[in-house]
Amino acid sequence: MPIQGQIIGYARTSTTDQKAGLEAQKRDLSAAGCTKVFHEELSAVATKRPELDRALDYLREGDTLVVAKPDRLARSTADLLQIAELLDSKGVTLRILSMNVDTSTPTGKLMLTMLGGIAEFERDLMLERQREGIAKAKADGKYKGRAPTARAKAEDVIRLKAEGLTGDAIASQLGIGRASVFRILRDAR
Repeated sequence: MPIQGQIIGYARTSTTDQKAGLEAQKRDLSAAGCTKVFHEELSAVATKRPELDRALDYLREGDTLVVAKPDRLARSTADLLQIAELLDSKGVTLRILSMNVDTSTPTGKLMLTMLGGIAEFERDLMLERQREGIAKAKADGKYKGRAPTARAKAEDVIRLKAEGLTGDAIASQLGIGRASVFRILRDAR
């Protein structure tokens, strides 16, 4: 007889400006029976997702992890499948509300793999359209890109170095990255 565990939720938004999206996820997770919800406001591409790590560490055999959508949990299909494999190795079920996927069933496991692939495909198409739009805007002279903040301070970097400041001190004083300081100094030689 399988162990009955807790139903745990995980919610994430990409930025702190998406409060409504986070609240909607938390509401949906609560409605799904989650007794505890881990949540964070940071991009999926962030190197560390501390609340996801905490949630994964918290889960025990028999528990169920519930998320609103797959892209709230994973960066890519490979990441989604890796997380699902980790959960499976711990005896934890994954439920994705938007897709009505539940990995406690063989069909749910198959659907997760297929839908993860479709989600990644859609994201790749969106990024491709974005790149095409940027290229068109550049060709039309309407897109300049991000202003180079460090390069604009090259004279200050060189002056401060001549005054004897270290690279770290220069970076701190000018509010630019340490690597930018050394790149400017290297290019100035």
